[in-house]
Amino acid sequence: MSSGNTWWCEVRNVGADLFSLTGKTALVTGASKGLGRAMALGLAKAGCDLALCARDAGGLRETRTAAAALGVRAETFALDVLRRESVADAVEAVGGAFGGIDILVNNAGVNVRKTTLDLSENEWDRVLDTNLKGYFLVAQAVAPHMIRQKRGKVINVSSIFGAVGMNNQLAYACSKGGINQMTKVMAIEWAPHNVQVNAIGPTYFETPLVATLRDDPERFRFINERTPMGRWGQPEELEGTVIFLASKASDFITGQTIYVDGGWTIW
Repeated sequence: MSSGNTWWCEVRNVGADLFSLTGKTALVTGASKGLGRAMALGLAKAGCDLALCARDAGGLRETRTAAAALGVRAETFALDVLRRESVADAVEAVGGAFGGIDILVNNAGVNVRKTTLDLSENEWDRVLDTNLKGYFLVAQAVAPHMIRQKRGKVINVSSIFGAVGMNNQLAYACSKGGINQMTKVMAIEWAPHNVQVNAIGPTYFETPLVATLRDDPERFRFINERTPMGRWGQPEELEGTVIFLASKASDFITGQTIYVDGGWTIW
């Protein structure tokens, strides 16, 4: 009986260690609200220290307070993904403050919901520059830190619209499809350095950022009916996937996009 208990304890300890992020540091962009905050707090629950980055100082402070309550170190850094200098300064500051960067969550993004004929050139540029060029600039600045230490995890936040189409989503869908391809190329280039690059593709999650859609009865009904599981996602339901991709449990997985979508992309 005791030998059985010992075996079970050993298995349980190995399992817990696979997903532990204690001693790791994650840089999370767009961490001031929404899914960025949710993923940051999920990492904190696994023991990860956090470098919280965004332009919204007030929102970052709120995320930092919530993370600190989970017993991890959390610091805030101003970062504008549209400005290379801002990205470089923030990444260097994070590396100096924490002594390294183990995990990057590339999350900062925007959306403009308009038809193709109504979308302006400036709106197209803002979405593509933020969602695609911004990811490129941040990953390009962070990857050398990971390559030097011969390990790292890059998690790009894509969307179901990287794989499926929908009206009024032209710029956003193009940016997210680009993120899926960016993830593959980065994964190929950085695999020799033990840096894994993967993406998460969320569906509609209930956050303040999509309150107008959530409060539209017709849109709310359509999303529920279109989703095999019949409901929207809850922010905490992203935690398991981001922890998995940030941990040693995913060490032999790279270049993949995991859809956390209640089955949306099954169709």
